[in-house]
Amino acid sequence: MSKQLSASERAYHQVKGQILAGTLAGGELISEGEIATTLGTSRTPVREAFLRLEAQGWMKLYPKRGALIVPVPVNEAEHVITARFVVETAAVQILTTGDRSALVAELRAALDRQSTHAEAGEVDEFTIADAEFHRMFVEAAGNPLLTGFYDTLRDRQLRMTSTSVQRDRAQMQRIISHHTELADLIDAGDAPGFAKSLAGHLAAVHDLRTPLPIDGYPS
Repeated sequence: MSKQLSASERAYHQVKGQILAGTLAGGELISEGEIATTLGTSRTPVREAFLRLEAQGWMKLYPKRGALIVPVPVNEAEHVITARFVVETAAVQILTTGDRSALVAELRAALDRQSTHAEAGEVDEFTIADAEFHRMFVEAAGNPLLTGFYDTLRDRQLRMTSTSVQRDRAQMQRIISHHTELADLIDAGDAPGFAKSLAGHLAAVHDLRTPLPIDGYPS
Protein backbone atom coordinates (compact mmCIF):
# COMPACT_ATOMS: atom_id res chain seq x y z
CA MET A 1 0.00 0.00 0.00
CA SER A 2 1.53 3.33 -1.08
CA LYS A 3 2.19 6.02 1.50
CA GLN A 4 -0.20 8.96 1.28
CA LEU A 5 1.51 12.27 0.62
CA SER A 6 1.22 15.05 3.17
CA ALA A 7 -0.46 18.31 2.17
CA SER A 8 2.96 19.96 2.00
CA GLU A 9 4.30 17.21 -0.30
CA ARG A 10 1.24 17.46 -2.55
CA ALA A 11 1.66 21.23 -2.83
CA TYR A 12 5.36 20.83 -3.57
CA HIS A 13 4.84 18.28 -6.35
CA GLN A 14 1.91 20.21 -7.80
CA VAL A 15 3.77 23.51 -8.09
CA LYS A 16 7.08 22.00 -9.17
CA GLY A 17 5.29 19.93 -11.81
CA GLN A 18 3.65 23.06 -13.20
CA ILE A 19 7.01 24.86 -13.30
CA LEU A 20 8.66 21.99 -15.17
CA ALA A 21 5.73 21.71 -17.57
CA GLY A 22 5.81 25.44 -18.27
CA THR A 23 2.28 25.95 -16.95
CA LEU A 24 3.83 28.31 -14.42
CA ALA A 25 6.22 30.36 -16.53
CA GLY A 26 9.36 32.14 -15.41
CA GLY A 27 8.52 35.63 -14.16
CA GLU A 28 4.99 34.70 -13.06
CA LEU A 29 3.87 35.68 -9.55
CA ILE A 30 1.66 33.25 -7.63
CA SER A 31 0.20 33.30 -4.14
CA GLU A 32 -0.13 30.79 -1.34
CA GLY A 33 -3.87 31.36 -1.43
CA GLU A 34 -4.18 30.35 -5.08
CA ILE A 35 -2.42 27.03 -4.56
CA ALA A 36 -4.19 26.38 -1.26
CA THR A 37 -7.58 26.87 -2.92
CA THR A 38 -6.63 24.61 -5.84
CA LEU A 39 -5.51 21.83 -3.49
CA GLY A 40 -8.28 22.35 -0.96
CA THR A 41 -5.85 22.84 1.91
CA SER A 42 -4.69 25.58 4.28
CA ARG A 43 -1.88 27.99 3.50
CA THR A 44 0.54 26.45 6.00
CA PRO A 45 1.53 23.39 3.92
CA VAL A 46 1.70 25.57 0.81
CA ARG A 47 4.06 27.93 2.61
CA GLU A 48 6.25 24.94 3.52
CA ALA A 49 6.26 23.84 -0.11
CA PHE A 50 7.17 27.34 -1.29
CA LEU A 51 10.09 27.51 1.15
CA ARG A 52 11.36 24.18 -0.18
CA LEU A 53 11.06 25.35 -3.79
CA GLU A 54 12.84 28.60 -2.94
CA ALA A 55 15.71 26.64 -1.36
CA GLN A 56 16.00 24.66 -4.60
CA GLY A 57 16.09 27.81 -6.70
CA TRP A 58 12.72 27.41 -8.43
CA MET A 59 11.05 30.46 -6.90
CA LYS A 60 11.75 33.64 -4.96
CA LEU A 61 9.45 34.58 -2.08
CA TYR A 62 8.32 38.14 -1.48
CA PRO A 63 6.48 38.65 1.85
CA LYS A 64 2.87 39.86 1.40
CA ARG A 65 3.29 39.82 -2.41
CA GLY A 66 3.65 36.18 -3.35
CA ALA A 67 6.16 33.85 -4.96
CA LEU A 68 7.96 34.64 -8.20
CA ILE A 69 8.73 31.74 -10.52
CA VAL A 70 12.42 32.10 -11.27
CA PRO A 71 13.08 32.39 -15.02
CA VAL A 72 15.70 30.16 -16.64
CA PRO A 73 18.98 32.00 -16.01
CA VAL A 74 20.89 33.43 -18.96
CA ASN A 75 23.18 30.78 -20.49
CA GLU A 76 21.77 27.98 -18.30
CA ALA A 77 20.19 26.28 -21.31
CA GLU A 78 23.51 26.20 -23.14
CA HIS A 79 25.28 24.84 -20.06
CA VAL A 80 22.69 22.08 -19.63
CA ILE A 81 22.81 21.13 -23.31
CA THR A 82 26.61 21.04 -23.35
CA ALA A 83 26.63 18.81 -20.25
CA ARG A 84 24.06 16.51 -21.82
CA PHE A 85 26.04 16.31 -25.05
CA VAL A 86 29.22 15.31 -23.22
CA VAL A 87 27.48 12.61 -21.16
CA GLU A 88 25.33 11.18 -23.96
CA THR A 89 28.17 10.96 -26.49
CA ALA A 90 30.44 9.37 -23.88
CA ALA A 91 27.75 6.78 -23.16
CA VAL A 92 27.31 5.89 -26.83
CA GLN A 93 31.08 5.64 -27.30
CA ILE A 94 31.09 3.02 -24.53
CA LEU A 95 28.16 1.19 -26.10
CA THR A 96 29.92 0.68 -29.43
CA THR A 97 32.02 -2.13 -27.92
CA GLY A 98 29.12 -4.29 -26.72
CA ASP A 99 25.82 -5.90 -27.74
CA ARG A 100 23.24 -3.17 -28.28
CA SER A 101 20.31 -5.26 -29.51
CA ALA A 102 18.29 -5.18 -26.28
CA LEU A 103 18.83 -1.42 -25.89
CA VAL A 104 17.83 -0.73 -29.49
CA ALA A 105 14.62 -2.71 -28.99
CA GLU A 106 13.85 -0.60 -25.90
CA LEU A 107 14.56 2.60 -27.83
CA ARG A 108 12.19 1.52 -30.64
CA ALA A 109 9.46 0.81 -28.08
CA ALA A 110 10.11 4.23 -26.51
CA LEU A 111 9.65 5.84 -29.93
CA ASP A 112 6.24 4.19 -30.20
CA ARG A 113 5.25 5.66 -26.83
CA GLN A 114 6.41 9.09 -27.91
CA SER A 115 4.31 8.84 -31.08
CA THR A 116 1.26 7.90 -29.03
CA HIS A 117 1.70 10.92 -26.74
CA ALA A 118 2.35 13.24 -29.69
CA GLU A 119 -0.77 12.09 -31.54
CA ALA A 120 -2.84 12.64 -28.40
CA GLY A 121 -1.30 16.09 -27.83
CA GLU A 122 -0.05 15.01 -24.39
CA VAL A 123 2.76 17.50 -23.86
CA ASP A 124 3.62 16.57 -20.26
CA GLU A 125 3.72 12.85 -21.02
CA PHE A 126 5.70 13.43 -24.20
CA THR A 127 8.25 15.55 -22.34
CA ILE A 128 8.80 12.80 -19.78
CA ALA A 129 9.07 10.18 -22.55
CA ASP A 130 11.67 12.36 -24.30
CA ALA A 131 13.84 12.47 -21.18
CA GLU A 132 13.45 8.72 -20.64
CA PHE A 133 14.58 8.00 -24.22
CA HIS A 134 17.88 9.81 -23.71
CA ARG A 135 18.41 8.31 -20.26
CA MET A 136 18.03 4.77 -21.64
CA PHE A 137 21.32 4.79 -23.49
CA VAL A 138 23.13 6.73 -20.78
CA GLU A 139 22.14 4.08 -18.24
CA ALA A 140 22.89 1.25 -20.70
CA ALA A 141 26.54 2.38 -20.82
CA GLY A 142 26.86 0.93 -17.32
CA ASN A 143 28.74 3.82 -15.71
CA PRO A 144 26.88 4.82 -12.53
CA LEU A 145 28.80 8.10 -12.25
CA LEU A 146 27.66 9.19 -15.71
CA THR A 147 24.09 8.15 -14.94
CA GLY A 148 24.10 9.86 -11.55
CA PHE A 149 25.36 13.13 -12.99
CA TYR A 150 22.91 12.92 -15.89
CA ASP A 151 20.00 12.53 -13.46
CA THR A 152 20.91 15.84 -11.81
CA LEU A 153 20.05 17.54 -15.12
CA ARG A 154 16.58 15.96 -15.38
CA ASP A 155 14.46 18.79 -13.94
CA ARG A 156 16.12 21.41 -16.13
CA GLN A 157 15.89 19.07 -19.11
CA LEU A 158 12.14 18.62 -18.59
CA ARG A 159 11.54 22.36 -18.21
CA MET A 160 13.50 23.18 -21.36
CA THR A 161 11.84 20.53 -23.51
CA SER A 162 8.37 21.40 -22.27
CA THR A 163 8.98 25.07 -23.05
CA SER A 164 10.09 24.19 -26.58
CA VAL A 165 7.10 21.93 -27.24
CA GLN A 166 4.59 24.34 -25.68
CA ARG A 167 5.93 27.04 -27.99
CA ASP A 168 5.51 24.83 -31.09
CA ARG A 169 3.51 21.59 -30.89
CA ALA A 170 4.96 20.46 -34.25
CA GLN A 171 8.22 20.11 -32.35
CA MET A 172 7.04 16.74 -31.07
CA GLN A 173 7.10 15.16 -34.52
CA ARG A 174 10.51 16.68 -35.26
CA ILE A 175 11.85 15.28 -32.00
CA ILE A 176 10.55 11.81 -32.87
CA SER A 177 12.27 12.03 -36.26
CA HIS A 178 15.53 13.04 -34.57
CA HIS A 179 15.19 10.26 -32.01
CA THR A 180 14.62 7.70 -34.75
CA GLU A 181 17.89 8.77 -36.38
CA LEU A 182 19.72 8.60 -33.04
CA ALA A 183 18.41 5.09 -32.42
CA ASP A 184 19.53 4.02 -35.90
CA LEU A 185 23.02 5.37 -35.28
CA ILE A 186 23.26 3.59 -31.92
CA ASP A 187 22.13 0.40 -33.65
CA ALA A 188 24.87 0.86 -36.27
CA GLY A 189 27.51 1.58 -33.62
CA ASP A 190 28.31 4.88 -35.34
CA ALA A 191 29.49 7.04 -32.42
CA PRO A 192 30.83 9.95 -34.56
CA GLY A 193 27.59 10.00 -36.58
CA PHE A 194 25.62 9.93 -33.33
CA ALA A 195 27.58 12.90 -31.97
CA LYS A 196 26.89 14.94 -35.09
CA SER A 197 23.19 14.01 -35.11
CA LEU A 198 22.81 14.69 -31.37
CA ALA A 199 24.43 18.10 -31.73
CA GLY A 200 21.95 19.02 -34.44
CA HIS A 201 19.02 17.63 -32.44
CA LEU A 202 19.82 19.54 -29.25
CA ALA A 203 20.53 22.76 -31.14
CA ALA A 204 17.25 22.56 -33.08
CA VAL A 205 15.01 21.68 -30.14
CA HIS A 206 16.47 24.25 -27.76
CA ASP A 207 17.44 27.00 -30.24
CA LEU A 208 21.10 26.74 -29.28
CA ARG A 209 23.27 29.57 -30.60
CA THR A 210 26.69 28.24 -29.51
CA PRO A 211 27.96 25.25 -31.55
CA LEU A 212 28.57 22.04 -29.62
CA PRO A 213 32.13 20.62 -29.61
CA ILE A 214 31.74 17.92 -32.29
CA ASP A 215 35.07 18.67 -34.02
CA GLY A 216 37.05 17.07 -31.22
CA TYR A 217 34.87 13.98 -31.07
CA PRO A 218 36.75 10.75 -31.87
CA SER A 219 36.07 9.30 -35.32
